[in-house]
Amino acid sequence: MPLRGLPQYHCRHPGSPTRVTPLPMHPFQYQRPTSPAPAVATVAKNPGATFIAGGTSHLDLMKEGVYRPTLLVDVSGLPLKQIVDFEGGVRIGAGVSNTAAAYYPAIQQRYPAVSEALLAGASVQIRNMASMAGNPLQRTRCPYFRDLTQVCNKRTPGSGCAALGGYNHVHALFGASAACVATHPSDLAVALAALDARVQTTGPRGPRTIAFPELHRLPGDTPHLDTVLEHGELITAIDLPAFDGRSHYLKVRERASYAFALVSCAVALEMDGPRIRRARVALGGVAHKPWRVGPAEALLAGQPPSEKLFRAAAAAAFAAAKPLAHNAYKIPMGRNLMVRALLETSGLQPLQGPAGTAFAASVGGMAGRLATPR
Repeated sequence: MPLRGLPQYHCRHPGSPTRVTPLPMHPFQYQRPTSPAPAVATVAKNPGATFIAGGTSHLDLMKEGVYRPTLLVDVSGLPLKQIVDFEGGVRIGAGVSNTAAAYYPAIQQRYPAVSEALLAGASVQIRNMASMAGNPLQRTRCPYFRDLTQVCNKRTPGSGCAALGGYNHVHALFGASAACVATHPSDLAVALAALDARVQTTGPRGPRTIAFPELHRLPGDTPHLDTVLEHGELITAIDLPAFDGRSHYLKVRERASYAFALVSCAVALEMDGPRIRRARVALGGVAHKPWRVGPAEALLAGQPPSEKLFRAAAAAAFAAAKPLAHNAYKIPMGRNLMVRALLETSGLQPLQGPAGTAFAASVGGMAGRLATPR
């Protein structure tokens, strides 16, 4: 089904929104398969094809001229919209909406960090459209990636990275490279990484299971590749494994409502009496992927919860941070956020609102200009 494309605009004068010039229309085709196999086959054989579900991020990139697919394969109608008990945990179909997952009783009760991340991430209108597979696959919000007048290796491989010498206050502390310092924007992805979720896919070479912490790539010299998914590989489900502990998600953002995280933290704690049997901690807003902090997790294991312990773990988590010119503020912010997330998850500091809700998920916005701490 050929379409004329979407209207695209580019502001050639930042700060002057009335002076915009339209970008050329980019034609593309559209198909809507009824089962996963033809969807995979169609995308796999066409290098310019891509899957689309809710489109809440994808269509923005097309309108801005950042992404120009030749074929959209709409998977929103595929039979992938169930949430079921699975191997002691929960299996979430790829097409389940963010709203449906956030309010699903078993997820709210057993995996509150997932509900909190979803409810803190977007308005209800966006959550109603966005899919559970699409949310972790959204592209970076680095402003240079979305500005066609700036060089960006993620958008145009080999062109350079304007953020390195630009205003990089929202950029990475960990895992960056000389090619890219962008961060991953998904709230949900941070919670899934902390809970050791698994991704089920089907692709040209058949089905496979991917451990969620391994789904996303670090930039290296190929920052245009966000994940380990092959072209034409379709996520069919996300599995939350059996878990009898406590989990929690917190984020700090520049405004109090539906902004992307400057820094976020997801915690999953399993207790053995008064001691922490196992801890999993993932950070968001600090790397090209959700960032697990192994040294901090090891420090927490086997110890009784205390603020002193949590501050030591937070210091270990950020010990290897490599700040850029404008984002060193993220280090003390991230340490303090991680301590608060651990205090709340452990029960030493009560949650600000009911677990599994947006009230428990946010510490609000940061008003005014953020200064780099001394």
